[in-house]
Amino acid sequence: MIVALDGSVLMVAQPSLQRDLSATLAQVQWTSTAYLLAVASLLVLAGRLGDRYGHTRLLLIGSLGFGAASAGIAAAPSIGWVIALRAVQGVFGALLQPATLALLRQVYPPDRLGPPVALRTSAIGVAAAAGPLLGGLLVAHLGWRSVFVINVPLALLIGLFCLAARVPEETGRSAPRRLEAGGALLLAAALALLVNALAEVEVHGWADRRTVAGLFCSAAVAAVLVRHERRSRNPLVPAAVARSVPVTASMALLLFAASGLFGALFVSTYFLQNTLGLDPLDSALRALPMTVLMVLGAPLAGRVLRGLGARTTALGGTLLVVTGIGWLARADSGAGPVAMGAAFALLGAGYATVMVTATATVVGDAPPGYAGVVGGLKQTSVNVGPVLGIAVAAGLLPAAAGGGPAHQGSGSIGTALLVLAATVALALVPAAMLPGVQRRGGPPESADRKAAEPIPCPTSPSEV
Repeated sequence: MIVALDGSVLMVAQPSLQRDLSATLAQVQWTSTAYLLAVASLLVLAGRLGDRYGHTRLLLIGSLGFGAASAGIAAAPSIGWVIALRAVQGVFGALLQPATLALLRQVYPPDRLGPPVALRTSAIGVAAAAGPLLGGLLVAHLGWRSVFVINVPLALLIGLFCLAARVPEETGRSAPRRLEAGGALLLAAALALLVNALAEVEVHGWADRRTVAGLFCSAAVAAVLVRHERRSRNPLVPAAVARSVPVTASMALLLFAASGLFGALFVSTYFLQNTLGLDPLDSALRALPMTVLMVLGAPLAGRVLRGLGARTTALGGTLLVVTGIGWLARADSGAGPVAMGAAFALLGAGYATVMVTATATVVGDAPPGYAGVVGGLKQTSVNVGPVLGIAVAAGLLPAAAGGGPAHQGSGSIGTALLVLAATVALALVPAAMLPGVQRRGGPPESADRKAAEPIPCPTSPSEV
């Protein structure tokens, strides 16, 4: 929740931050990019560290470090300090995100994960929705530095809860294995190169040599990583995790769904403001039904998950997202608020359903002792997906990528949304691979459950 709140209030504070610190637009963009690079590249390693040293400890360190970095940003004398401390904030943000999911696994059995995961999703939705309003009030009355100050008491409160909590030890886990730095460094490098290349597509386009070089370098490092993991006695992603079909299918589902959703939001912003001529506040109000349905739909999705199983629930949620984006693609300059609101409502309900289902499945199916690394993989998909979706959308909008007049890109808006809808439709394949209806009193059906439960052989191949 603190991470979602921080991200949403920062968007409101960036213009004021730019004026106060005399920063360029590129420098302001790096206040977001530096954080994203740190988070995306370290989530899996953070989850692995939690499996080894304890998730409550990682959550405590992550929350306190996040608060300390926020205090440093609030006192930063220049934009360079802000960028550097945002990267530090991202490191601690990576520590606390997988820990929250792993702790749910330790407290709740797999067949009862739906409601707490739904509550977590609703809380994130509330924080993301309240962020712009809270950020606007703070920036207007106290300045941009105040949006980082509010993180400090929240971080301290989380720290106190960590010290007071008594979390049961996970049963069936194996003895901690030594972590190899090589795999962690290679994964961090591959993800950092990928995220940086995708983030620059909006500025340079897909065909630019810097984008191509970044993607090629990321693929090369990833190939070295796979080779290293297959030969490692202690791989970063254990073989039991890599072999789990529900885990890998849930990650692919989240990647495609997040790509389509955030890419659609990127395109819709240009449509609402450049084509319909709405101001930012009116644009946000048009999209408000999406947030409302995410908050209200998450608990309902948890109940549907228990009744219908992960496969049916995920397929239904994916189809809702595809329908919502397709509806937006048909909108024209005469589109009214009711039609647009209905399309955004479908997006919110569908994405909440996908998020709850995939999260409950990926955490519930994690092999004993590896809930942290599985949570890290899940959060990596959620962080990389939006960057990929925005990159796809920016490449299809000349006005966005090239900086031309707004009308030059208006004809591409429908096409971009249809491509993004097709991207989400790809998620139907991994959704169909998820477990079916839960057995009474037991975990979801899984074809590879028996293969995932034994302690993994340290020499088995591991795919990342």
